[in-house]
Amino acid sequence: MYDVLIVGAGPVGLACAIEAKRAGLRAKIIEKGALANSLTGYPLNMEFFSTAELLEIGDHPFPTRRTKPSREEALTYYQKVAAIEALDINLFERVITIAGEDGNFTVTTTKASYQTRKVVAVTGFFDYPNTLNVPGDALPKVTHYFVEPYRYARQHVAIIGAKNSAAKAALRCHRAGAQVTMIIRSEAVSEKVKYWIRPDLVNRIKEGAITAYYNTTLTEITPTELHLNTHEGPKVIPNDWVIAMTGYQPDFAFLQLIGVTLNTDEYRTPVHDPNTFETARKGLFLAGTVCGGLRTSRWFIENGRHHAKLIMQYIAHGIVGDITSIPDPVAENINA
Repeated sequence: MYDVLIVGAGPVGLACAIEAKRAGLRAKIIEKGALANSLTGYPLNMEFFSTAELLEIGDHPFPTRRTKPSREEALTYYQKVAAIEALDINLFERVITIAGEDGNFTVTTTKASYQTRKVVAVTGFFDYPNTLNVPGDALPKVTHYFVEPYRYARQHVAIIGAKNSAAKAALRCHRAGAQVTMIIRSEAVSEKVKYWIRPDLVNRIKEGAITAYYNTTLTEITPTELHLNTHEGPKVIPNDWVIAMTGYQPDFAFLQLIGVTLNTDEYRTPVHDPNTFETARKGLFLAGTVCGGLRTSRWFIENGRHHAKLIMQYIAHGIVGDITSIPDPVAENINA
């Protein structure tokens, strides 16, 4: 019998296991993919917008050669922290069902069943992209993940979106020799794009190095073309690859399967106590970005990691922590 079973081995899931251990609780992590699985899907050599100390968990210092660490440094850091803490982690094992009740849950996975008193779901959102919902959006040339630009050299590449991820993908593909077109629903590149990235992109568009269609939506994808609805009317452009930077969402189907109730608001926010993070299903808790539903910028590593101590102090000692001590990512400008 475990005291806590944690679903998800991302940074916040690891933080939960560390805090459980320090609270005297026996914890186990079940992860459907690799350790820090979402980070493995980030672009190669990506630089976080956050400083290293804001990404630290368990009070372990995060060494880095620069002010803001890279994807590779973060993956190495979280792997080492998990090893130093000797966390009990099962990787590439998916949770199928959670049966039972508070104090006596049975968690069934693709490999085994486990008994646990409490469950904490830390499932993030990066594995479930917002689809384009147009004919052809399932073609092999369409991806929602940008890893590196070199495969797109000398190809017609369309970037869907106009925020940070789209801006960085467009610039990197352009500099790798791709013919880049951006499809943007609004009338300009988002003002939320980081101040050191936006001018570069805007200037490349102005000089014609990158083509941008504003006030435009995608209506169809074919193997060789894109059909657009522009402010001037329908238009067809040549295309080899589509990189859809349209955002991501939590696995709502899984959350409902394990007994999490979703609000009917526009964000489909999971119902949970904002002070303890316990859901309407007693004994089942949420942590990290999944708590925000479709409002995926509400929680990130920087502030989501603080959920761990609050949850474990409540489970171990019944102590309700001070939620107001967790920083707001919008106010602090720390979210990616």
